[in-house]
Amino acid sequence: MLKGIAGSQGYGIGKALLITDISTDYSKLKYTDAKTEKNRLQKAVDRFINETKALAESVKQRAGDKEGEILDGHIMMLSDPFMLSQMQENIDSGMVAEKAVDTVCNMFIDMFSAVDDELTKQRASDIKDIKDSLIKILSGAKSIDISAVPAGTVLIAKDFTPSMTSQLNKENVSAIITEVGGITSHSAILARAMGIPAVLSVIDATKKISNGEMIVADGFKGKVIINPNSTELDEYTKKQTAYLEQKESLKTYINKETITASGVKKAVYANIGRPEDVHNVLQNGGEGIGLFRTEFLFMDRNSEPTENEQFEAYSTVAKVMDNHEVIIRTLDIGGDKDIPYLNIEKEDNPFLGHRAIRFCLDNRELFKNQIRAILRAAIYGNIKIMLPLVTCLEEVHEAKKIIIECEKELSDKNIEYKSVSLGVMIETPSAVLISDILAQEVDFFSIGTNDLTGYTMAVDRGNPKVCRLYDSMQPSVLRAIEMTINHAKQAGIPVGMCGEAAADTRLIPKLIEWGLDEFSVTPSSILQTRKAICEYN
Repeated sequence: MLKGIAGSQGYGIGKALLITDISTDYSKLKYTDAKTEKNRLQKAVDRFINETKALAESVKQRAGDKEGEILDGHIMMLSDPFMLSQMQENIDSGMVAEKAVDTVCNMFIDMFSAVDDELTKQRASDIKDIKDSLIKILSGAKSIDISAVPAGTVLIAKDFTPSMTSQLNKENVSAIITEVGGITSHSAILARAMGIPAVLSVIDATKKISNGEMIVADGFKGKVIINPNSTELDEYTKKQTAYLEQKESLKTYINKETITASGVKKAVYANIGRPEDVHNVLQNGGEGIGLFRTEFLFMDRNSEPTENEQFEAYSTVAKVMDNHEVIIRTLDIGGDKDIPYLNIEKEDNPFLGHRAIRFCLDNRELFKNQIRAILRAAIYGNIKIMLPLVTCLEEVHEAKKIIIECEKELSDKNIEYKSVSLGVMIETPSAVLISDILAQEVDFFSIGTNDLTGYTMAVDRGNPKVCRLYDSMQPSVLRAIEMTINHAKQAGIPVGMCGEAAADTRLIPKLIEWGLDEFSVTPSSILQTRKAICEYN
């Protein structure tokens, strides 16, 4: 049995098909002249853009707009005049088009790979995808048609790039297995959107698995079984059937009230990153937005969004949610979220550095733009503000002062706004230990178990060597959660959870017993979470 990271839930059973890198050796190619090589390059770029546009549209139809935008991002990268001009300059210096592409892309890959944050490193993977595609087009290399693999195929590769994953036919691909990647990689995001089980970061998978071998991929526990015996095969076949039946039965929980079997009312909210995500929340019967990650409004652009741009985003969500609660988390950057135009200083340990509320309090105008936009949008719905990564009382006091300043500024300009409730994310051990004090200062808590688990266990969940320790069921994490809920209850304020643990069926019974009011999960997890709550007696 091989072990990896559970990247996309489900059970995949089928025959292995290895996707190996196509040889694109251009060392024997002879340089003709700059004009010929530039024409070859431009034709390859045009073909890449056309093919990628078609793939992006296909993904949007099969998996959603957000997932298709991953491929749109590839087109934007290659459309960057600097990248293309660098390739052309290399051709002018005597390089064939293949080498020009290879050299420039490798420069970007090295640059992005050297940055110590996950999102930037993901861009390195995207550039490699672009490089490989362009060189294959230039060389005429033929690769396996992933879209045409037979039913019951388990695909194994060193990595599944977005362009590869986007070609998958979920009716025929039982699972994917990679040697690299984590739960936030683009291949994992696309696999989850398509409902294809995935096990990632399986060391030497392409060496330990051979074509045609029977494979079982457990997308819940991150396990891979090679040539399972009859007992194992029977066990996982039953698990697979039960899982698929369960997914179908979950549709009965759309818009059903979230009430335990003993009659206790709870709420299932959703986490979103962009305004357009709200439609997926409603389709799955979400009762509110427990976490609006506003940092995505600041990403993939060259300048800070204006106050009006943010106002439009927040008010759009508030209107669509029709007076259901919308909790907006103020800008949470730093750590694994880098935004180049903000010129955030590189730090040796960014997760313990100048991030989230710390950054915002030191960049008051940026913070105030966001607060004013939220206050203005609040007149269109039931909006609340939530502060991330709070570690001390002073941060809450300072944020309150800034909110009051913003209210006065809007009032002085006769701009309509509405005061909103203020809450904090409990996602650091420090916040847990002073949660009784914080509860006297704010209107609600939301427990962010992703960071809370990482900080409590001192573990990087993306590191395959230690990720086994990243588990919200660890006693220390459970004690932190229970303490936080108890302090919220004693103070009479509501408490929710917006980390991945809110959808963990192992933990849901304990959360109900302790008195958690609201479970905020990914839109795709709403129904499963509601079912688990409703079945609890």
